[in-house]
Amino acid sequence: MSRKRPSLSLPIASCLIAIAFLSSCSVSKSSFTPSKKYSPEQLNKDYSIFRGALEESHPGIYWYTPKGEMDSYFDWGKSQIKDSLSEEDFRKVLSYVISKINCGHTVTRSSKAFMNYRDTSNNKIFPLSLKIWPGSSSDDTATVAANLIRKDTVLTRGVVVKKINDQPIATIIDTLCQYISSDGYNMTHKFQTLSNRGGFGAAFTSVFGQKENYFIDYLSNDGTEKTATIHSYNPRADSSNRIAIARFAKTTRSERKKQIIQATRNLRIDSANRVAFMDLGSFGRSLKLKSFFRSSFKKMRHKGTKNLVVDVRGNGGGSVTNSTFLTKFIADRKFKVADSLYTNTRNSRYKKYIEGYFFNRFFMLFVTAKKKDGKYHFGYFERHYFKPKRKNHFDGNVYVLTGGNSFSATTLFTQTVKPQDNVFVVGEETGGGAYGNTAWLIPDLTLPETGVRFRLPLFRLVIDKNIPKDGRGVQPEVIAMPTTEAIRRGADFKMDRVMELIKSHQ
Repeated sequence: MSRKRPSLSLPIASCLIAIAFLSSCSVSKSSFTPSKKYSPEQLNKDYSIFRGALEESHPGIYWYTPKGEMDSYFDWGKSQIKDSLSEEDFRKVLSYVISKINCGHTVTRSSKAFMNYRDTSNNKIFPLSLKIWPGSSSDDTATVAANLIRKDTVLTRGVVVKKINDQPIATIIDTLCQYISSDGYNMTHKFQTLSNRGGFGAAFTSVFGQKENYFIDYLSNDGTEKTATIHSYNPRADSSNRIAIARFAKTTRSERKKQIIQATRNLRIDSANRVAFMDLGSFGRSLKLKSFFRSSFKKMRHKGTKNLVVDVRGNGGGSVTNSTFLTKFIADRKFKVADSLYTNTRNSRYKKYIEGYFFNRFFMLFVTAKKKDGKYHFGYFERHYFKPKRKNHFDGNVYVLTGGNSFSATTLFTQTVKPQDNVFVVGEETGGGAYGNTAWLIPDLTLPETGVRFRLPLFRLVIDKNIPKDGRGVQPEVIAMPTTEAIRRGADFKMDRVMELIKSHQ
């Protein structure tokens, strides 16, 4: 049986390619103009709502950043509105400020008009996907993971990038990270966000602007530094991209849903070695996960499986109900989801701008109660202990693969099962905070003048009050970091490490 993590099937890959590049494959039908400038009066109105709503409702706004320091960031943002700005420039200011809250669930979004424009525009994109991780020295490592210009024989997978347009890669990474939100002081999530396919290019062009050509300083095979020029990538000129979109267009909605489910969660069992591999890309509500978990653990019992690999490296979270249900099959003792779960307020002066405000308010009125600390607590989850499953409970060794994309509900699952003797967390620090997060109820707030949106968390969740609030994610017990050589070979270095552990434990 192959130990490599399975790649997406061609139809699924086509869907994702189509979604990513649809913005470059048709003529614009929108009247929206991205260069449109908004007056200082309009921008200041939106900025006032932006700051006011966060200060009023965000339950973790001063969790990692003291109020005086956060006030200075808010004041800095306001000082940038000296003249008219485009939506992109205004959103860049908001992203910088909002990242200083150090909450990975609090991020900005484009306006719906801008999103529609991008889906029908003809923009070129930065062609390189980079894998980025902390270096052994002060410099971070950036290695080519993929190159959309397939004819390029120089900047291939595994090539180490040192500079882009004469700027050191470490300087570029540091700058881009200033605009990325993360739980606490977690850098793993920021590096992984840039390493996700298309992530670095999107961030780079957003901050530094789009260019027709890029000058890349890289390390050659003999260790010398050389320079290559690479052009922007035009998806419309790529025949493979057009074929992928054509296939995507022919797929029915039900087929797409089925393909997405299969690509997001699946179980493989190596009967010979009695190892099961559970790939979980999400805890989303629409994935029929409860039935999947029931059938999976039943199959493992029938097959006599002794080792279970739960791969949540790409799992950004989802329903806590689903993550809790999985935990029940692995936990060896009763557990709580949270030591505390509360909201600052059940009302807002900015209610007309908040998505689903009345539903959210009704929900909070129904499930929360005010306590002595002045906060409205969701008492059920603060008091309730969940019991492990008896039927088909898994008692063998469990290996949880984690990384910078392991976020939100995934962190709750990992943090709960990690203390067990039969559970081994392998990989990198989770992107989600180990102490807690704001991942419960997160509506969008839409600013009235520019239409820019941002996520506004309403609840603060502390997973375990006994864990130090150090602003870090769940730490792996067995570290498995990338290497340039592993990337060059296309190796799944984390899965390789797990298989080594399984053999040693046997």
